[in-house]
Amino acid sequence: MTSEPKVAVITGASRGIGESLLKAYRKLGYRVVASSRTIGKSDDPAIAAVAGDIGSKETAKRIFELAIERFGRIDTLINNAGLFIPKPFTEYSESDFAQMVAVNLAGFFHLTQRVAASMLQVGAGHIVNITATIAEQPMAVLPAALATLTKGGLNAITRSLAIEYASQHIRVNAVSPGAITTPMHAPEAHGFLASLQPMGRMGETQEVVDAVMYLEQAAFVTGEILHVDGGASAGRW
Repeated sequence: MTSEPKVAVITGASRGIGESLLKAYRKLGYRVVASSRTIGKSDDPAIAAVAGDIGSKETAKRIFELAIERFGRIDTLINNAGLFIPKPFTEYSESDFAQMVAVNLAGFFHLTQRVAASMLQVGAGHIVNITATIAEQPMAVLPAALATLTKGGLNAITRSLAIEYASQHIRVNAVSPGAITTPMHAPEAHGFLASLQPMGRMGETQEVVDAVMYLEQAAFVTGEILHVDGGASAGRW
C-alpha cells in the first residue's frame, strides 16, 4: 500500500445516513466516491459523484471504474443504499419485490463483487453493509417481510464473506440500525417509530456514523453485525 490518502466508496450518499457518512470519511481525510440516484457534482476535488440506479449493473461498473481512474484504489466500501417498503406480505406487488431486490441485493452484489476483486489484488480492504434490525427482530405492528428478506440476506453474506476473506486481510462488517431519523421516514411517523424502540426514541444519523467509524478503526473485528437500535435486537419489550 502507498502513503496516498485512502478512498471510500459510499452508496446512497446524497441524504440521510449516506450523506453523514460522506462527511465523516472526508473528515478522516479519505477521498470519496459517492453515489445515489440524484447526487450532484461536488466542488470538493476529493469527492467524485456518480448518479445512477444502484440496482443497475452498469451503475456499479461506473462507480468502480471512476474510483480506480480518479483515485487509483478503494480501501473501504459502504453499501448504504437501501429501500424500505413496509406492508402486509400479501399486499406486496411484483414491482415492490423487484425494486427491493434490485436496490438491497443486486446493488450490493454488482458493486461488492468488483470492489472485493480489487481488494484481493492488494490484500487489504474493508466492506460495511448497512442492514436493518427488523431483519432479525420482526414486529407484528410493522409488517415488512421484504425488508427482512433482503436485509437479512445482507446480514448472512456479511458473515459469509468475513470468513471467506479473513485470511486475506479483508474485513466485512455490518451496521444494523433501528428506526433512524432520516428522510426515509415521514415526520408524522416519528412518534410511532419511536414507540417501537426500547429506549423510546428514534436514533440519529450520527449514531450510525459513529458505529461505522468504530468498525473502520477496529482492525481485529470482522463478521460483526453491530446493532444501533436502542436495544430492539436484544429481545421483546
